[in-house]
Amino acid sequence: MAIKRCPASIDVVEAAKIRIRNVFRNGLPVYMSFSGGKDSLCLSQLVMNLIQAGEINPAQLTVQFIDEEAIFPCMDEKVREWRKKFMLVGAKFEWFCLEVKHYNCFNELSNDETFICWDRYKKDVWVRKPPTFAIRNHSLLRPRIDAYQDFLPRICSGGITVTGIRTAESVQRLQNIAAMSRAGNNMTKRNQIFPIYDWKDNDVWRYLYLEKVDIPEIYLFLWQSGTNKRQLRVSQFFSIDTAKSLVKMDEYYPDLMEQIVRREPNAYLAALYWDSEMFGRSTAARKQTEQGMKEKDYKAALLELFSDMDGNFQSKHKKYVANRYRRFFMGASTIVDNKDCKMIYEGLISGDPKLRTYRALYQRIYGRYITEAKKKEGLQNG
Repeated sequence: MAIKRCPASIDVVEAAKIRIRNVFRNGLPVYMSFSGGKDSLCLSQLVMNLIQAGEINPAQLTVQFIDEEAIFPCMDEKVREWRKKFMLVGAKFEWFCLEVKHYNCFNELSNDETFICWDRYKKDVWVRKPPTFAIRNHSLLRPRIDAYQDFLPRICSGGITVTGIRTAESVQRLQNIAAMSRAGNNMTKRNQIFPIYDWKDNDVWRYLYLEKVDIPEIYLFLWQSGTNKRQLRVSQFFSIDTAKSLVKMDEYYPDLMEQIVRREPNAYLAALYWDSEMFGRSTAARKQTEQGMKEKDYKAALLELFSDMDGNFQSKHKKYVANRYRRFFMGASTIVDNKDCKMIYEGLISGDPKLRTYRALYQRIYGRYITEAKKKEGLQNG
């Protein structure tokens, strides 16, 4: 889908304020997702400024934090800090420590694709203890079955949810929000609004700097360890975004890796293979390691994987993902090169439970094909 960008007469900060004011003017309950990450902090500071200016009513606001157990200590501290801030201005803050499903990239070696946060059967190896004030259960939750994306819409159905999602984070988000705007919609079917959807990375960091918002130290540690600005993303330890940085963080949190491995034994793989195809890495270190090696025939490797679907993909969801990849590969087999096949192969090997890599590959390969076809057509007509 072609996406047209239109310049505006106001900056992104003012545009976000207008969107937030409009949400509160409906008079409905407003639920704000909070994680303690950089985007979440921007949205929270915007909301806090409007509350303190008397422009929105804090009594309408419920801030919600889904505590996924395996988070950095500084993220816990930052969320506690903002919990106090919101409660002091009259907003409600819900801190959930629930048995929800979470995809676990380390479980690619086993048949279990999910990590259960706050697993009642693994209390002795929890990464950390839940706060005493945390909400531990809910009547609308299906414990050990729901992901938080299933649970939250149920408890927020009577109001509007604001979330710090940005289109700069992925091509898929850009396409989805562009499709909403094209259809004349202002929110999703789940009554979600994204006030900072059009902010770039530089907008985020500039706003945090100008507003003097204190950020979790993990961002500084990641930056000091050489992480690219575009990759400064923090999430639950067993997500692919964070898993690849766990080894680097061992220097800053000496006891953390031991806690993590106790909770998830396969996490030791990060120390051994974090810079390999297992985690979809393509760094200079990996290129140097593989230098001089004969280039792998990834098309043949894919055909070998797909020739034994039951043996190579043993769980229901893995088979579903693999079937999507197989159909895509078969359909695009005449236009893909070895580099494309490598990306498809590594998407399968490193795990793609939410099909993010799959969608990006689809866009990349077919987008390139269409562009090249138009160029050829233009040359022929010229």
